[in-house]
Amino acid sequence: MRRPVALALSLLGLIALGVSSPGAPPSPQEREAGPASIDGRLVLEHVKVLASDEFEGRAPGTKGETLSVGYISEQLRKIGLQPGNPDGTWVQNVPLVGLTVQASPTLVFRKGDAVRKLAWREDYVARTRRVAERVSLGESELVFVGYGVQAPEFDWDDYKGVDLKGKTMVVLVGDPPVPDPARPDQLDPHVFGGKAMTYYGRWTYKYEMGAKMGAAGVLIVHETGPAGYPFAVVQGMAAEQFDLERTDGNMGRSAVEGWISLEQAKALFVMAGRDFDALEKLAVSREFRPVTLGVTASVSLANTVRKIQSANVVGRLEGGDAALRNEWLIYTTHWDHFGIGAPVNGDRIYRGAIDNASGVGGLIELARAFTRLPSPPRRSILFLFVTAEEQGLLGSSYYAEHPLYPLARTLAVMNLDGLNVHGRTRDLSIVGLGLSSLDDSMQRAAAIQGRVVTPDPMPEKGSYYRSDHFPFAQKGVPAIHAGGGIDYVGEPPGYGRRIREEYIANDYHKPSDRVKPGWDLGGAVEDLDLYLRVGLEIAQASTWPVWKPGAEFKSRRDEMLKSPR
Repeated sequence: MRRPVALALSLLGLIALGVSSPGAPPSPQEREAGPASIDGRLVLEHVKVLASDEFEGRAPGTKGETLSVGYISEQLRKIGLQPGNPDGTWVQNVPLVGLTVQASPTLVFRKGDAVRKLAWREDYVARTRRVAERVSLGESELVFVGYGVQAPEFDWDDYKGVDLKGKTMVVLVGDPPVPDPARPDQLDPHVFGGKAMTYYGRWTYKYEMGAKMGAAGVLIVHETGPAGYPFAVVQGMAAEQFDLERTDGNMGRSAVEGWISLEQAKALFVMAGRDFDALEKLAVSREFRPVTLGVTASVSLANTVRKIQSANVVGRLEGGDAALRNEWLIYTTHWDHFGIGAPVNGDRIYRGAIDNASGVGGLIELARAFTRLPSPPRRSILFLFVTAEEQGLLGSSYYAEHPLYPLARTLAVMNLDGLNVHGRTRDLSIVGLGLSSLDDSMQRAAAIQGRVVTPDPMPEKGSYYRSDHFPFAQKGVPAIHAGGGIDYVGEPPGYGRRIREEYIANDYHKPSDRVKPGWDLGGAVEDLDLYLRVGLEIAQASTWPVWKPGAEFKSRRDEMLKSPR
């Protein structure tokens, strides 16, 4: 690959140093003189280890977890951090329940004498979050609920008094694509974020609404564009799926939560005597009302249930100001991937090199840079490597529910998920640009690098709701995810968008996400340098980051901070 760039950290007038071998603690001279630059070669070495066949794809509850947790903990110890758990350990235990659907159950649609059978994985994938050895739908009536959204702030209700108890809702993925009255060829930016996906568009929201409405089942119609990934990603969910272990065994969730392919959805609507395309258009209206399809669904899922203790890995750097060291900045990244699964082109190991061995390697080296500052920042830093992100942000959700340090004294969360491995960019993409004052800190740091801040180039994919900063934002803590861009130095226009689309189509959540020849970590190093600059600013500043007016999480933060910190 091309030689990676090792950027010096000029913030606060600090002097850059060379980097010693991986895992070596900083020398006293290095501590006194200034921080080390972040070396992309060291990031790459971590990625090669974590994405190796030996680590077997890093699935929770496997050999891959044991190796990953051990490796990360040892690296944090070597670079001079302290154990992040107040009990003196490097881990926060996260109780998980794994459920695996046995065999290949058939989903049956029936209308009178007409029967349509859907094949497991090929046509549909389903799961349950209920901790039970068997769940089923028996002749459950199907009801089309459009996009399945209840959004009072937009005067939007797709349910309008429908009774879904015992029934199965069929729902479209994504937000209602409401046209702009002034420009019908564009989406209305004032309703559901326009082109950008809101949380209403996420599949997690659809399932949550199924539980709220008392539906026995939820079937989401998969469409690659609105979902942001191909049906092959959904098929990966046929493997063991985890959830947090809860006292009620998740019995409040719908019995069956699943996806059906667009082709099968259209065939279902033909069976019901309905036109899928016509109803999809009707669903983009406040006047839409649920449609009973006159078709029933039946399926039985036999599950293997496995309870495990997974782990978030935590390391801390104690703040240097006694009055402020009980205030925290958290950096997050997830160590897990999908382990060993269904073969693709004969390969069964889902290595997750970019997603997210790269983020882990990057955060280890970011932590190393913090330990090499001449003196620690005023506030404390927590480096949080979470489990089970791929299962629905479970590790970060568990921390947000059971914080090791109070969220009311947590200033911000900065998340790394998938580093740029294709070279330097002139821009920095911020997912959720405009939500908090963290944007302003990012802009200042980007300007030092001669870069500009830009919004997420693919807002329709709803990335803000799909990574580990989001559970913290839901609780009210200002949180951000940024990195890379699409304007690559030395590359033609369109290159950045093309390689992102190719990654999603060819490698995302597939065994082929592995370390590849030609990676250039110059852009990753630049992004890590920027994360360090911003983190230092936050940890040293006299004020805290805040949500901007109108941000959906601002009221939760305001309520949180009413009590004395």
